[in-house]
Amino acid sequence: MAHLLCGAAVLATRQRGFTLIELIVVMVITGIIAASVAVFFKPALDSYVAVGRRARLTDLADTALRKMSRDIRLAVPNSIRSPNSACVEMVPTSSGGRYRMGPDTTVAGSAWFDGTSAVSALDVLTQFSPVSPTPNPGDWLVIDNQDTSAVYAGTNRAAIQSVAAPPDPRLGYHRITLQAATQFPSGYDGGRFVTVSNAQNAVFYVCAGTGSPPWVDAEGSGTGTLYRFANYGYNAATPVACPVPVAGTTPVLATKVRNCRFDYSPNQGATQQSGFVWMKLEIAEQKEPIVLVHGVHVDNAP
Repeated sequence: MAHLLCGAAVLATRQRGFTLIELIVVMVITGIIAASVAVFFKPALDSYVAVGRRARLTDLADTALRKMSRDIRLAVPNSIRSPNSACVEMVPTSSGGRYRMGPDTTVAGSAWFDGTSAVSALDVLTQFSPVSPTPNPGDWLVIDNQDTSAVYAGTNRAAIQSVAAPPDPRLGYHRITLQAATQFPSGYDGGRFVTVSNAQNAVFYVCAGTGSPPWVDAEGSGTGTLYRFANYGYNAATPVACPVPVAGTTPVLATKVRNCRFDYSPNQGATQQSGFVWMKLEIAEQKEPIVLVHGVHVDNAP
């Protein structure tokens, strides 16, 4: 009986675990399965990663061009300047409206302007709103900008001292008082004005990289950057070159830029008071570029 028990114990011991041959077979089968999975699933995984990369790059380029388009559409008429295809400058407006062009015949004390004399206050006949907010003290009032250099030189731009209600509500919605009496260009009868935020002033968009585009590194990723200069004041002289960005201080609008181009035509088509800005932005990452092209119509009628 003892011999039988001992033999059973030995048999049970021998049946535990796997043999070397079994382990080798399992490893070979596992390797075949892993190779099959890699062959069939790697392209799908690579495609998924590429789609995510393209979506991210497209969103980056689209956001940058939308920001530029908004500033271009809001620009003071005839304020867009482009020294070359790598940069473009403009003066974005913050609000605007219509001013009184003659005295009120029934209510005394109106503040009006007809272009023949200096003006220190203006009654506004349109309502400011969240879309066109009330100007702040120090913001700029611009009237009749038909010459590109005028708003930069300040010949039709005056600093605002205050915005308040007129003494009689029948005179208008607001009264804008200027810091100093200003003679705006004569001959303008449009009765419209725009305001420019003193916290921003003129704006310059600049594409910069190393050398000439395409700006790419060894991995095929873009090395250029799209910068947005603002609050540098006004340069009366027409720029002949793009401003040079300062790393770490100049605001960045887009990175991984491979190439970009901005072309401005002040008189697009037959209408002499309309312009067109054509923008192209190319962003690349790991040899995969995306290109967005966008055009913006410009209303140059003051």
